[in-house]
Amino acid sequence: MLQLCVGSILKNSSFRHQLILHINEGTDGTREWVEKQQIDHTISEINIGVCYAVNAAAALAKTDYILYLNDDMYVCPEWDKYLWEEIQQMPDKLFYLSSTAIEPFDAGKKCAITPYSFGTKPANFREDELLANFMTLPMSDWNGASWPPGLVHRDTWHAVGGYSVEFFPGFYSDPDFSLKLWQFGVRNFKGVSRSRVYHFLEYSTRQIGNKKVKRGNKTFLNKWGISANMFYTFYLHMGSPYNGSLPEVEETLAFKTKKFTSSIKKLFTKGNALE
Repeated sequence: MLQLCVGSILKNSSFRHQLILHINEGTDGTREWVEKQQIDHTISEINIGVCYAVNAAAALAKTDYILYLNDDMYVCPEWDKYLWEEIQQMPDKLFYLSSTAIEPFDAGKKCAITPYSFGTKPANFREDELLANFMTLPMSDWNGASWPPGLVHRDTWHAVGGYSVEFFPGFYSDPDFSLKLWQFGVRNFKGVSRSRVYHFLEYSTRQIGNKKVKRGNKTFLNKWGISANMFYTFYLHMGSPYNGSLPEVEETLAFKTKKFTSSIKKLFTKGNALE
């Protein structure tokens, strides 16, 4: 999976990039392969999860922009060109850009192109078919960029402290990062339609139990006082057509009702986020 991801970056990018990998454990030959490729990387002897891993890798970044990409993704041609064009249109450093994922299953995401299956793993991946059709799949630019491939300016990354390690092993760390960006003043959360990646969809996290997913949900609620779903709906307007910077939150009856519901849920989960 990692070899396919890295290979797609080298093959399909318009620009040369500094690749930085974090190797969790790496007992399957990953470490040896990465060292042979002479790719910048960090290593942990145990699986330290997404948040620690991404922060460790980001510390090696030498460029002005940091893009977090999952290793179960295949980037399509000119994916980076379209992101760079969007950067040129931004008035300042306060933005979060995301490529648009093509996924084989409908996981309920309003901002992914689904279900369009070109394979579920490297062994049955139909690369040629994807390359012939990926730009024909209908999608427009969308609000609510909040997960990989996610791009921010390095100054913004460091200002908010990267990913929050209390979300170990990583569930709900994406909306947490976006909410930290929101508090920092970011209002441009743009999903770029033309920048596309194929996402095999949670290839590694399928192995993790539902209990850890719920723990991340509780951690988010206890930290922010609202649910991740509420943040996506009322703040980021996730999946709605992009039309520039997002407005400030309008405290409608629906918003107040959801906030009240979140406060009640927080009472029952407070102190239990790590169960």
